[in-house]
Amino acid sequence: MLTLLKLRYAFKWIIVCLIINLSLVGTASATSELAETPIELSGLWFQAPDHWAYYYQSDLSDIHLTPVLATKNTGGHFFFQSDFTVSKPGILVVDFKNSSVIAMFHHYVFDEQGNLVQEVEGGIQSKASNPFQLRHGRELDLPVGHYRLVTELSSPFYLAQPQPYIDTHSQYEQHIKAGNALVLLCLGSMFALIVYFVSLAVIRRQITEFMYSLFILGNIFYNGTALLFFSDLLGIHYFYLISVPILFSNIAYISFATTLLNINRRSHHKLYIVSQVIVAIMIGLILIAPFAPNWSLEFARYGVGMMMPFGLIAGAICAYQGNRTARTYLLAITPFFVIGSYAITNAKLDGIYTIYIEHIGLLAVMVEMLLLSLVVARQFAQLHEDKEMALYLAKEHLRVAHTDALTGLPNRYALDLTLASMPQAGMLVFLDMDGLKFYNDNFGHKKGDELLCTFSTLMRSSLPEPCGLYRIGGDEFAITCPSGNIKMIEQKLADTVKGVHHAGFDFSGMSYGSAVISEAEDKNTLKHLADTRMYENKRLKKQKDTEDKNNVTQ
Repeated sequence: MLTLLKLRYAFKWIIVCLIINLSLVGTASATSELAETPIELSGLWFQAPDHWAYYYQSDLSDIHLTPVLATKNTGGHFFFQSDFTVSKPGILVVDFKNSSVIAMFHHYVFDEQGNLVQEVEGGIQSKASNPFQLRHGRELDLPVGHYRLVTELSSPFYLAQPQPYIDTHSQYEQHIKAGNALVLLCLGSMFALIVYFVSLAVIRRQITEFMYSLFILGNIFYNGTALLFFSDLLGIHYFYLISVPILFSNIAYISFATTLLNINRRSHHKLYIVSQVIVAIMIGLILIAPFAPNWSLEFARYGVGMMMPFGLIAGAICAYQGNRTARTYLLAITPFFVIGSYAITNAKLDGIYTIYIEHIGLLAVMVEMLLLSLVVARQFAQLHEDKEMALYLAKEHLRVAHTDALTGLPNRYALDLTLASMPQAGMLVFLDMDGLKFYNDNFGHKKGDELLCTFSTLMRSSLPEPCGLYRIGGDEFAITCPSGNIKMIEQKLADTVKGVHHAGFDFSGMSYGSAVISEAEDKNTLKHLADTRMYENKRLKKQKDTEDKNNVTQ
């Protein structure tokens, strides 16, 4: 938890530094001379009935309109009146700070005599020509003098209070570059990421990536509309793309988080119930939204306010329980929660002109998406590591299953596999070690094991490729020889027995019997034939030893 708090403070500083670097700090003034920094206009706000017609009155205080402190989040018809002074000739720009979520606006400029000298309009729903892409800025060509600005706003809802300000044309063009670059960069990245996650969803056939794709799509609609990308570049002016897609993307994100963290009724019963309650509330808000469209953005804000804490808490709980995916997921949800929490507070950006609340929200989502793509990449890395480990263990288990534990030689099962691919000219030789019982009975089984290992080492090192040596049980061994060269095998056996004697096992020996593949119909018959000949060889050796002893006695 301490780490999460440190991360939270770190990302707060990141937000502050970003805003400072992407914007200029100005000083608010009601009727002051235009300076080197933008001027936030101070004045009076009024609310008018929705269908009230404005007839170019220069002083709204003489009209029976309702004075208000600011616009309302649930929208409405508002007017703003402020006085300002132009001390130097040149093109000026009037725009709004804090937010760009405005359906329609009109700026009316009056001179000191109350004459209308200029009128400009715009907004997301407006099809008027926009001189500045992704901005509501409008040019004012005014001579030196004192003026009054009357701004009319009409919008189904507002994200934050749009506050008019004035800047010089040259400065304004420079000031908006950073914010516009952020919008284009982030939206471009979102389009790329949605292709990435949709591709993953199709390839892996999992709902996790599909739900996150819907979350990204909702944010593309929201940010693309709110930040004028759709209206300016694509000619799409449907205002409710700001709110409706987010209502659905919130549900998609909850579904994504639960599947990513493997939260279900059995594994995390309480978290699962909380997620279902949140989804039920969000579905209820979606059903209410068509009957209260002015509240749709507020509903979306409430959904985000439930979605982000759930993701953070669920990630923390699952990470604490040892979920590796949850630990990396926390790296994505923590900055998203910190930055996103500020973005939904409807706060005024004091002294900040060209960075909107929407930019901060866009940054929050973009950081989360980029970090989450790293989470998915980490999952792939984990899958690769798990796969490699599984392959290693499978090979190790296969090796153990095919290997004699004492000598390290291939075992009976490995012999059967080799015989299945032996050529017709190949040969199988069965070996039976003489003297093992003698050493076990007189010197212990450790000495007998040493005899077996000594023979195995010497015989295996002497056999050429592709011949193989196998231990098939007790004191019995087998040799496979694809070339069928029995003379070579006999010579190697004789040399190995001499080596074993030289190692101190003078009472040991070896009996053998061989059979060619072509002599038998199947491998069982082949083994039986070689085994029979081995025991015949062993019997003859014993008979010869007995005769030799009798001759010595006589």
